[in-house]
Amino acid sequence: MICRLTVAVSVLCASTAIAQTAAPTEGPITCASPVSSDDTERSLKQRYGKDAVMQDLPGAEGEKYKGLVLFPKAMDRRNEVAFSNDKAMRASGLTLGDTARTSRWSVGGVTIGSSLADVQKANGKPFMVAGFEWDYGGFVTDWKGGALSGPMQGDCTVTVRFDRKSAAPKSLLGDGVKVASDNATLVKWAPVVTEIGVNFPDK
Repeated sequence: MICRLTVAVSVLCASTAIAQTAAPTEGPITCASPVSSDDTERSLKQRYGKDAVMQDLPGAEGEKYKGLVLFPKAMDRRNEVAFSNDKAMRASGLTLGDTARTSRWSVGGVTIGSSLADVQKANGKPFMVAGFEWDYGGFVTDWKGGALSGPMQGDCTVTVRFDRKSAAPKSLLGDGVKVASDNATLVKWAPVVTEIGVNFPDK
């Protein structure tokens, strides 16, 4: 009986250890998980196996860059990882997009599809958003000292972008336009979070 109990405990402990070291597939994103600033293409492929694939990814102003996609076949789990250009080629950050209109990941209480009100609640106060319908349109430009303004534990920072399929009112359009998250016109138009970035500090 004691031997059987010992075996059962050993199996349980082994199962717990495996569960603790398994690569995360959803949940809150931190500066260390599911990707850290020490990760490289090799380490991520070792950890995620066939769920880590190098691809050409869209960058700013129509450019493309080589990045690693985690969970490329599961759109609600997809993460796009960029790398630094130095010798180490460590991860420089990751991006969540609205490929599935939702995501199993969240950052600081914000996820794909979150509303202005959701993000304002997570930040603890209103924030500023760039005008829409240009290359950098819809990005939060100033968190106004809220909870999302400073680095998270581990020194990574968060970027958030809003958009929606319908055309934005003229007063919300263009480079140089900055609008508060509680602006009546913006609130009525009701954009949602379509992109979240987690950016690692330079080493």
